[in-house]
Amino acid sequence: MIRSEKAKLVSELQEEFSSSEAIVVCDFKGLSVKQLEILRASAKEKEVNVQVIKNTLAKVALKKAGIEALDFRDTNIFVWGKDQLAVTKVVAKFEETNNLFKIKTAYIENEVASVEKVVALSKMPSRDELIAMLLQVWNAPLQNFVIGLNALKEKKAQESA
Repeated sequence: MIRSEKAKLVSELQEEFSSSEAIVVCDFKGLSVKQLEILRASAKEKEVNVQVIKNTLAKVALKKAGIEALDFRDTNIFVWGKDQLAVTKVVAKFEETNNLFKIKTAYIENEVASVEKVVALSKMPSRDELIAMLLQVWNAPLQNFVIGLNALKEKKAQESA
């Protein structure tokens, strides 16, 4: 990769990192290409970015984005996105199914997050799931009222017959 390509990549990553709610750094050493494709496919469904980036380029991009607290070494794959729950769900689910994939560190809500926090966030319901739960709660009284009216109507019909 020539210098101009590196500069372009760093500027693109800086832009994406600065607009991301969550950045998770994971170890992927030993994973096959097929396994990485599965990770990328599941991330793409949730609009999450996955990319293997050289550590030096990642450090420069993170520094330019105002994120200097992350410390990483060895082989890394970066997972980031605008929805922190989606990012944490993708990495936690993939870590459960692949022993070689390990979450190393994360940057969530403008601070370095532990692996435990990433796993805890991954277990929270997403925005859509919360909306569905709320709609069920709002719908329950009306549904029970209609069931009651229907039972009353049937009872009256039986009495008159």
